[in-house]
Amino acid sequence: MEVSKFNTFHFLPSPPFRFWKKEVNLPLSPSLHSQLTASDGNHSWCSSLRQSIGRNSTFYALPGSTVFGTSRQACVSLHSFPQGKKRNNSYGNNSFYRQQRSLRHIIARSELANTSSAGAAYPLSGLELRSKVRAICFYSVTAFSSIFLFMIMLVQHPFVLLFDRCRRNAHHLVARTWATLTITPFYNVEFEGLENLPSPDTPAVYVSNHQSFLDIYTLLTLGRNFKFISKTAIFLFPIIGWAMYLMGLIPLRRMDSRSQLECLKRCIDLVKKGASVFFFPEGTRSKDGKLGPFKKGAFSVAAKTGVPVVPITITGTGSIMPAGLEGRVYPGLVKVVVHQPLKGNDSDVLCSEARNVIKEVLIHRG
Repeated sequence: MEVSKFNTFHFLPSPPFRFWKKEVNLPLSPSLHSQLTASDGNHSWCSSLRQSIGRNSTFYALPGSTVFGTSRQACVSLHSFPQGKKRNNSYGNNSFYRQQRSLRHIIARSELANTSSAGAAYPLSGLELRSKVRAICFYSVTAFSSIFLFMIMLVQHPFVLLFDRCRRNAHHLVARTWATLTITPFYNVEFEGLENLPSPDTPAVYVSNHQSFLDIYTLLTLGRNFKFISKTAIFLFPIIGWAMYLMGLIPLRRMDSRSQLECLKRCIDLVKKGASVFFFPEGTRSKDGKLGPFKKGAFSVAAKTGVPVVPITITGTGSIMPAGLEGRVYPGLVKVVVHQPLKGNDSDVLCSEARNVIKEVLIHRG
């Protein structure tokens, strides 16, 4: 069930009284539960609304009504007055309250989108339920496949250290297989501009926008071996973190300038030895899909080593698994656009050019 962002409550006195209409806009959360009860004869008709609200929400109470609750939860009970009984209280400049007439009935109507009945419980919509089931299946597939493939990494690791200590192509092939097995049942990936990719043995600095946790899985299927930069804490995760360590990925402690400097030095060293590195210059995932400002670390590495910068635009992952909603996997299509490599020795120019080409694709396909 989807609830409209704003719900309008109309309070109307019944005939023979004069017709007034008061609209009160209350922002309602999806956890709204409304219960309406009615009685016969001359008894008053009462509605009770319960909802979760923010601290800044505003309640409007009718004469004789009670408002109680905490900043997180509140209940508003609206009661009509017996016929013929008048109120002498003043309620400011609001004409609705200045009528000083008793109301026989108060009708509270909640305008909800896609609601079958007023008193019904509100279960998850079909789409939300399916997205959670898909997420459970997604993590189950990635977990089970990683256990088996990690064992292969362990077996081949001594040989990788002996013959390919820097690039570790064998480990990357295992990781690519793992990513492909994980994402294939859940979404398709379309690649554009693959001809712009440097040859597999050419070191480069790859940069991309960052929308979702799925960006890593998607980029692993690109067909190029590069070293990701990841938070240090992720290396402690069982299986996945251990595999990252075996692959020689680069740890980084955010908000630690010393760690950032060490990270850049290691990237420069890897590039000089023939490996490629991958950066998300935004530093974190975008919450709204818009491209954030770029940090210049990746472009400093490219400028100091003389390797090309390969900008990549990813679209679609943010709608399949939005940032902050890693417990849901929606259906969708992911597109990866590889742009022409950029070369230069000015990190500021490289940063501006790379951001512009990525932003242009996001605007036209956003």
